[in-house]
Amino acid sequence: MTTYPLLIGGEKVGGDGTMTVIDKFTGQTIGEVACANRAHVAAAVTAAARAFKARPVPLHERYTLLMKAADLLRQRKAAFAESIVGESGFTVTDAATEVSRAIETLTVSAEEAKRIHGDMIPLEAAPGVTNRLGFTLRVPLGVVCAITPFNSPLNTVVHKVAPALAAGNSVVLKPASSTPMTASLLCDLLVDAGIPAGYINLLNGNGRDIGTWLLEEERIRFYTFTGSTAVGKAIQRAAGLRRTQLELGSISSTIVCDDANLEWAIPRCVNASFRKAGQVCTSVQRLFVQQEILAEFTDRLIAATHAAKVGDPRDPETMVGPMIDEKEAIRGEAWVKEAVSQGAQLAVGGTRDGAVLAPTVLLHATPAMRVMCEEVFAPIISIVPFTSLEAAIAQVNDTPYGLAAGLFTSNIGRALQAARTLDVGTVHVNETSSSRVDLMPYGGIKDSGFGQEGPKYAIREMTDERLVTITCVP
Repeated sequence: MTTYPLLIGGEKVGGDGTMTVIDKFTGQTIGEVACANRAHVAAAVTAAARAFKARPVPLHERYTLLMKAADLLRQRKAAFAESIVGESGFTVTDAATEVSRAIETLTVSAEEAKRIHGDMIPLEAAPGVTNRLGFTLRVPLGVVCAITPFNSPLNTVVHKVAPALAAGNSVVLKPASSTPMTASLLCDLLVDAGIPAGYINLLNGNGRDIGTWLLEEERIRFYTFTGSTAVGKAIQRAAGLRRTQLELGSISSTIVCDDANLEWAIPRCVNASFRKAGQVCTSVQRLFVQQEILAEFTDRLIAATHAAKVGDPRDPETMVGPMIDEKEAIRGEAWVKEAVSQGAQLAVGGTRDGAVLAPTVLLHATPAMRVMCEEVFAPIISIVPFTSLEAAIAQVNDTPYGLAAGLFTSNIGRALQAARTLDVGTVHVNETSSSRVDLMPYGGIKDSGFGQEGPKYAIREMTDERLVTITCVP
């Protein structure tokens, strides 16, 4: 069993005690991580601030460093995937996909480091202005704090850390307490890639305490957070005038019209509903299906769900492994039972074995049921019929959230109608709400947060735009 230390100013540091990391399927202890106290937090922020001021990293060096990190991750893919399976419970397939995506995110971040630039401002277009030039620069902010979730223990971490480094910032990282080992491996990898001391600092421990201490550090210029809406609101209140990027909760929906290609749509809906045991903020939770194809679609989706192998995440054939802990699986099971008691029909699933909740499909769920009006964050979907696209869009929009939505149709008019009227940050046509390409802008509206991930767009979030004017004096 490995003990993972803190990383502060380029040095591995013991903590104020340790906490254990549990294999989410077997329940066995697989690691220990050092826990930070208030002094460790202050030391990490001091190291990050000092490094940023004393050792600016030029653009070409940021590119080289991040490309080296991508190469090292490619070489260490098996070790990272093993770590992800153990500490998160995700299947070997999901873990391998996450590592491959993280390699891509590092690569794109490196490439975007070479594309950071400003704009020319046509000052002489203003009356009375002559012999004057104007242009903008994009300059790094300073210390970036990244607080990351359990449901993407590598790629979401990379989505926050790599653009911050590409922009020239230093980073203090606080990963989820249930999945800290992979983040520690990533920090080791960045050190091996040649990152200057102090540019990446790692803190582990109780999230509430460390989060509070990090928000008290006025030297942090930017907070990037993925997690619950309640915590996101608390971060925004504490951050004040300091900038944030918040990717928060969701009740994600996908619409399937009567002209959809079901051979294309059904496997995507199943995968987007149940991968990572439904613990993705864009996982399909509500599946709106047009009445004309409801029976066929439902039968085929239920059959595909029955065929999904459930259990040991290390079995290459397993599609749905355990949830992050048994308590969450018990909650999901309780929500299903509650919905059934209120009139929903259990079409498949609903059973639980420890932390493993079988993929579940509900019919006849109503808007007031928790499986419909609260974020379920479990392998549970509700199939809801609709007769008109307008009605389906209205139901998708009728939540406090607005992260992403999917639409399956062969009609370009319907696609454009949905693109214009779905009240979400992203509309995917002929993909589910859970579709994501790592180079694209990614972010929500309403209670799903604000700001964007995606290396190019995150770099803009993590830099200041500075105007420079030059007057030519005769």
